[in-house]
Formats: sequence, structure tokens, C-alpha cells
Amino acid sequence: MKTLIAVIVLAVTTAPAYAQRKPCEELKAEIEAKIRKNGVKEFTLTIVPNAEVKDQHVVGSCDGGTKKIIYRGGAPVGAK
Repeated sequence: MKTLIAVIVLAVTTAPAYAQRKPCEELKAEIEAKIRKNGVKEFTLTIVPNAEVKDQHVVGSCDGGTKKIIYRGGAPVGAK
């Protein structure tokens, strides 16, 4: 569980720097790679317009801040 929290914090802290410069799909791929590197196998990242964000966990912002990348996931490998 600690690994999952660390991955999410890392994604959230690095994502804003890319919001203005990278397309959503490219940023999503980078965040996905970081999450997988930390041992999380089962998760989804979804790109949604800002208006569709409710109580989801936002891990990135893209397209000039008009869209968000939402994380829904499982536990890290080996977690119980």
C-alpha cells in the first residue's frame, strides 16, 4: 500500500510540469510506466474533460489544463 501511495504522489507531483507541453496520450503513457515500474499491475488511467471529474483520483492534467488523467487501481505486486 505504501508503494501505491508513493506512485500516486509521484505522478501527481510530476504531472503539472507536463500539462502545458505534452499531449494527453503521451503524459498518460509516462504516468503508466511509472506506476508499472513500482509494481502495480492492475489499474486504469482514463483521460476525461475537467467537467467529468467527480470524486476520482486525479494523477495528471493535460491539454493546457482542460483535461485530467484519472487513476483507478489495484494494489502493488505482493500487497495483501
